[in-house]
Amino acid sequence: MAIQTPLLIVGPFSCQEITKKNSRKDTFTPIDPLALVPKCKSLRDLKQIQAFSIKTQMQNDIFFVSKLINFCTKNPTPAFMYHAHLLFDKIPQSDIVLFNFLARGYARSDTPLNAFVLFLKILTLDVVPDFYTFPSLLKACAGAEALEEGVVSSCALLGSLGFGKWVHEYVKKNGFDQYVKVNTALIDMYAKCGSLADAISVFESMPYRDTQAWSAMIMAYAIHGRARCAITLFQEMQNTQVNPDGITFLGLLYACNHSGLIEEGFRFFNSMKENYRIVPGVKHYGCMLDLLARAGRLTDAFKFLTELPIPPTLLLWRTLLAACSIHGNVDLGKLVLERIFELDKSHSGDYVIFSNMCARAGKWEEVNYIWKLMKERGIKKIPGCSSVEVNNVLHEFFSGEVTRIEHRELHQEVDKLIEKLKLVGYVPDTSIAFRPGLKDEDKEATLRYHSEKLAITFGLLNSPPGKTIRVVKNLRICGDCHSAAKFISLIFKRNIIIRDLHRFHHFEGGNCSCGDFW
Repeated sequence: MAIQTPLLIVGPFSCQEITKKNSRKDTFTPIDPLALVPKCKSLRDLKQIQAFSIKTQMQNDIFFVSKLINFCTKNPTPAFMYHAHLLFDKIPQSDIVLFNFLARGYARSDTPLNAFVLFLKILTLDVVPDFYTFPSLLKACAGAEALEEGVVSSCALLGSLGFGKWVHEYVKKNGFDQYVKVNTALIDMYAKCGSLADAISVFESMPYRDTQAWSAMIMAYAIHGRARCAITLFQEMQNTQVNPDGITFLGLLYACNHSGLIEEGFRFFNSMKENYRIVPGVKHYGCMLDLLARAGRLTDAFKFLTELPIPPTLLLWRTLLAACSIHGNVDLGKLVLERIFELDKSHSGDYVIFSNMCARAGKWEEVNYIWKLMKERGIKKIPGCSSVEVNNVLHEFFSGEVTRIEHRELHQEVDKLIEKLKLVGYVPDTSIAFRPGLKDEDKEATLRYHSEKLAITFGLLNSPPGKTIRVVKNLRICGDCHSAAKFISLIFKRNIIIRDLHRFHHFEGGNCSCGDFW
């Protein structure tokens, strides 16, 4: 006679509750742990059932785990929420439904903003939010009185315009659009998602605007290359007697910087200090340095940097290095790189910028030396990464990635696209495609599979004709991709918006909003 030994657990659940006797045979049949979950009265009870689930091999069953998490979030004490979070972290494949349970629990707990910590984590795991996600996150904001944080910051970070619009509709429906900070966050979100028109609409509909709201709109114009609009808006701000702050002037300097308005930039910089007694920070100095450097006044920029009242930071030295690359000043670039290496030798971007600069100047010994130095120091080049939103889903691409079948198919589509561009005058800029051991015939191949081109091609293939393609990139757009995007916008009659590390580029009819000054 076979006897199945019951699992012995100390606690309110007796062996008779965990197992039941079969009337026909002298054996014990385990009860489904799911049936016991509603009977729990404490976290200890829940842990007992969880332990029993191991015996029945249900510990990895997603439906069972969802029941445990849901039970914890119904009574969102710190202990219950901590245990629910542990359960969620152990799931092999994150699930948006389970996240929604947790977010709802955190919204009712004493630590509502933990929902955002978890939300940012699942976004990095390619888990797509649904329409049950944002209400819980907004309730979490309300619970924490964190109106500014209320999911649009995450939409802005990812460039997810579709979800941002959904959140905006939810905000209006529930009356949150009466708050200045909420509208300010919406302006920032729309600007960073590439929809300047929506940012303007929110700003103009505000019955009251504080310093932060004016500053957000000025910055929105700035990052989209609308310097004159930013300056005009600042004049309106002054007329309303609203005092600017450091962020306001940062937006103005940024606008002047990306449009080459040197005189206006210095006028605002001096006014900030003399008229408003605002002490410049490192970002203000960075804008002024970049303003000089982008305009080709590298000697003045170097002098400005060395005479600063604060020690030059890595950010400032790297700003000058990028300008040296733009204008092909290898000698000054080498001096700047040495200053950078005195502070940090680990950033791959520094090596790559100087290497590309030397390659364009034909200084191959310097190029080989830099790549050898990277190898010796174990420096890995940061891969270009671009994302494009199609039907409210973000698709991410890495430069040269061919690991999946669909990516190989996408590469074939890029090949076809490049051939079409060549017919209307596109010429690949292979001068930036240097790498040790790379043959001339392979240089063009490395250019065509940059992440921007992959993302744009995917957008062309998977969105209706005439629809704007919005791309977000983790690095500065290269000159070759910038040229290709202009041709694509021309022959396909598509507006293309690319947000790179520094600014927005609006491509339309073969032209870019930056005027090739970036």
